[in-house]
Amino acid sequence: MDQVDAAIIGFGAAGKPLALDLANAGLTVAVIERSSRMYGGACVNTACLPSKMLVHAAAESAFQGGEFPERSERYEAAVDEKNAATARLRERSYRALADNPRIEVVDGEASFEDATHLIVKTDDGERRIEAARTFIDTGSVPALPDIPGADGKRVYTSETLLDVKVLPERVVVVGAGYVGLEFASLFADFGVDVTVLQGGEELLPHEDRDVARAVRENFEQRGIRLALGAHVKSIDDDVAQVLVVADIDGKEERIPGDFALVATGRRPATADLNLDAAGVKTDERGAVVTDEHLRTTAPNIWALGDVTEARQFTYISYDDYRIAASDVLGDGSRTRDDRGAVPSCIFANPPFARVGLTEQDARDQGFDVVTAVLEAKDMPKAPLLGKQALLMKAVVDNATGRVLGVHLYCSDAPEIVNLAKFALDEGLTAADLRDAVFTHPTLTEELNNLFAKVAK
Repeated sequence: MDQVDAAIIGFGAAGKPLALDLANAGLTVAVIERSSRMYGGACVNTACLPSKMLVHAAAESAFQGGEFPERSERYEAAVDEKNAATARLRERSYRALADNPRIEVVDGEASFEDATHLIVKTDDGERRIEAARTFIDTGSVPALPDIPGADGKRVYTSETLLDVKVLPERVVVVGAGYVGLEFASLFADFGVDVTVLQGGEELLPHEDRDVARAVRENFEQRGIRLALGAHVKSIDDDVAQVLVVADIDGKEERIPGDFALVATGRRPATADLNLDAAGVKTDERGAVVTDEHLRTTAPNIWALGDVTEARQFTYISYDDYRIAASDVLGDGSRTRDDRGAVPSCIFANPPFARVGLTEQDARDQGFDVVTAVLEAKDMPKAPLLGKQALLMKAVVDNATGRVLGVHLYCSDAPEIVNLAKFALDEGLTAADLRDAVFTHPTLTEELNNLFAKVAK
C-alpha cells in the first residue's frame, strides 16, 4: 500500500497549484489523473484555452473574408495550431508536478474504498493509496440530453468537437447557453450555416431583456438562425449528414447539418468515485456538497472546482485552490465569501460580459434602481479602433449611487468587466466611474460616458 500525506483526484486548475503548495510545505502528494491527455485540466485541454484560440481565429477569418475553401483551410490551420499549443501546455503542466520529488503523478481512475483509502485502476493493475487528506478535483463532463440519437457519430460535445479538423458547411447547435452561443458565433465567423435550437422561450433568460435582445439581433444579423421554444425530438445520423428533428412553432422540422453540437450543460464528474463509501454527500445533480472552506461531509476530504455546487468557471476553481490552501496550510481565513462579485463572459463575437446584478434582480432585492445604456451609435470611436460595440449598461442604486451591475456587449468586454468587478467589490459609485481617468482612445473610457448618465 502507498501512503501519502495528500491525494488529489484530478489534475485541474485547482489541483495543480494545490499540489505544488502542499509539496513545498513538505508533504508527500499523489495527483491522480485518469487520462494523460488531461494533464492541466479541462481549461488547458478541452475548454477555455483551445476553444478561445478557435474563437480568435474565427474573428480573424471573418475579417479576412474569402470563399468557403479559403475559410476551411484557415480552420484546419487553426485546429493544428490549437493542438500544438495544447500539447505544449499539457507537457508544461505535467513537468511542473512530475519534476517535484514530493509529487507523484499517477495515471489511473480513482475511487474511494473508505474515507482514507483510494483504489486506483491503472494500466498495470490496481493500486491502493492511503491518504491523510484527499482533495476531489475531477471537474465536470458534458451532460447529454435524453434525446434519441444524441450519442450518434456525427453528434459532438464541446470537448469532442475540438478535435474535428474539417470545417462543416452546416451545423445544428442544440442549446443556447454560453458554450452553444460561443461555438455558434465562431462557426458563423468561419462562414458556416448555423442553426441554434433552444428549448426555452427566451435567449439568455437570466439577463435583462434589453441586453438579451441586443445579443439576439446581432446573431441574427450575422445569419445565425436562433429557434427558441424548440423541442428536439431526435437526432438522426446517416452516412452523409445529421437530421435534427424538432418541433418549432407548432411544426415539425427536420434540420440538416454536417454534424450537430449538443451543448446542453455539464454535470459534476462524480459518478465513478464511490463517494458513499467515504461518507461524502452529493446533491441532486451529483455535485459534492461543501462548506465555506470547501470541506465535504467527510472530515479529511475537500472538493474543489466544477465538481462542487459552485458556478463552473476556471477562475472559481483557481480561487478554490486558495481557499483549500488557506484551510490546510494557513489560518483558514479565506472562504467562498471572499470572492466578491463574480464576473461571467460569453466569448462570442463580440463577447458579452456581466458582473453584479441585473436590473430585474436589483429591483427584486428592493433597490431603488436607475439604469444607463450606451448603444453602438453612442460609441463612435469603436469602429475607429477596429472593434465592435453594441451595448453597455449600468445598474445603480439611486439612493446611494453605488454601482450594482455592469453589462458589456463589446469587443473588450472580458477585460473591462474585471475593472467593473473591482468597482463593485470596493463599493464605488457612478460618480467614481464617471470621473475616473482612463486611457484614450479605448472602449474602457466609455465607462465615463455611461456612468455620467446616472451619476449625481
